[in-house]
Amino acid sequence: MCLAIPLRVIEIDGKMARVESGGTQTRCRVDLLENVAVGDYVLVHAGLAISRVDEEEAQETLRLLRELDQPAEKGQRIP
Repeated sequence: MCLAIPLRVIEIDGKMARVESGGTQTRCRVDLLENVAVGDYVLVHAGLAISRVDEEEAQETLRLLRELDQPAEKGQRIP
C-alpha cells in the first residue's frame, strides 16, 4: 500500500517546491504537474507531487490521518 500526503506549496524553485503541513516543511518535485502555484495543495508520494487537490479535500485527508495517529481507547475495536 502506498500513501500520498496532501501538502501546501509555499515556494517554487524550478522543478522543486517547498511544501508544508502542520509546520513541517519538506521539498518535492513538481514537474509532473502543470501550472503548480504557491498556495496549491498537492499529493506528495516519495518526494513527487503526483496530483493537485482542493483545499477542502486536503484538510479532510489530513484530519483523517491525524485521527488514525491517535491511540485507540481501551476496548475499542479497530475495523
